[in-house]
Amino acid sequence: MKNISVLGLLLCSQVLMAQPKLDRQGHRGCRGLMPENTIPAMKKALDLGVQTLELDVVISKDKQVVVSHDTYMSADIALKPDGKPVTAEEQKQLNLYQLTYAEIKKFDVGSKPHPQFGQQQKFPAYKPLLANLIDSVNTYAKAKGIPLPLFNIEIKSMPTTDGVYHPEPKEFVELVLTVCKAKNLGKQLTIQSFDVRPLQLIHKQSPEIPLSYLTANAKSLADNLATLGFTPHAYSPYYKTVTAEVVKACHQQGMVIIPWTVNSKVDIDSLIQLGVDGIISDYPNLFL
Repeated sequence: MKNISVLGLLLCSQVLMAQPKLDRQGHRGCRGLMPENTIPAMKKALDLGVQTLELDVVISKDKQVVVSHDTYMSADIALKPDGKPVTAEEQKQLNLYQLTYAEIKKFDVGSKPHPQFGQQQKFPAYKPLLANLIDSVNTYAKAKGIPLPLFNIEIKSMPTTDGVYHPEPKEFVELVLTVCKAKNLGKQLTIQSFDVRPLQLIHKQSPEIPLSYLTANAKSLADNLATLGFTPHAYSPYYKTVTAEVVKACHQQGMVIIPWTVNSKVDIDSLIQLGVDGIISDYPNLFL
């Protein structure tokens, strides 16, 4: 029996060594299981073996870097300080760029049932500051004796909303990088965006920071890279646009390819077979 057990262990280790290393990224922490972009969601993602925490940042009225996907209080997730739900009609009037962080923190973004994610655990939660989230999850990882996570931070901006829902790219980038440098993220950090402007600024000012270009269109890889103007560390397309040819072309140009947001085991396995380098998912438990 001892010989069989040793042989089995050897075979298992050979299979694991043969598998390419996959960057398992938890989308907004683990949005399918916990309230999105909250500190508990990030800790849960670490418990599930996620290597990279994917999250979004916006800017408050008092120039704080806040972890939030939407630039306003979304009716899907937010309750007002008095406990009443934010309505679809009023959500965009609750512009985070026009609220101080003290005001933002009073909204509960963890208790309201989510229309798309019925498995989410529900509890009172708030939108954290990026600095506090970094401190909390790094401390959590150290206490558990697991590797410090990587942070894939998305800058939420677009040209049509400059000065309305967020600052212009130069100020936005400066605010975000100030926090990241103060927290000594170093190799823990990747910055991503659909907006090429912050990526172009960082590429020029801080070329040592890995950048990821997010896309959601049907354009070719070549066309998207022409729009960006340089070859980034990572190309992060909508997963349904990924083909074997796109994966091969990314690798030929020295880029990793990390599709978003992949929420079924079948699709995850299919993309792994295509040779992607990482996957962003709302359900990081599917990686187990």
